[in-house]
Amino acid sequence: MATKSPANPTKHPPASPTLPKQDDGGTTVLERVPQKTKPPLMYQVVMLNDDYTPMEFVVFVIQEFFKKDRQTATQIMLKIHLDGKAVCGVFSKDIATSKVEQVSQAAKEHGHPLQCLAEPME
Repeated sequence: MATKSPANPTKHPPASPTLPKQDDGGTTVLERVPQKTKPPLMYQVVMLNDDYTPMEFVVFVIQEFFKKDRQTATQIMLKIHLDGKAVCGVFSKDIATSKVEQVSQAAKEHGHPLQCLAEPME
């Protein structure tokens, strides 16, 4: 069986690097200025005491909307009861506002006057 050697492929000369075109002087150079950004302002969600909302409902709300375990939720509820208010969580503004709305809606649906608000932290 006869074998043929493969035909030699034609070789192209190596490509020469392309030189940039000469500047006509009409270009603009922009400098990148680093921007210093501040972290977003955080808000604490504060629940206020009242004489009508049952303690068990307050514990339920803290567990449901702030994802606290029963023991932590009970401690927060007692702080609300004894001090008149307590922080349930710290969030960005949008999330804090949503939490306040969720708590207010749940309280309204169950017929309780529970108050909740978002305060900026310093």
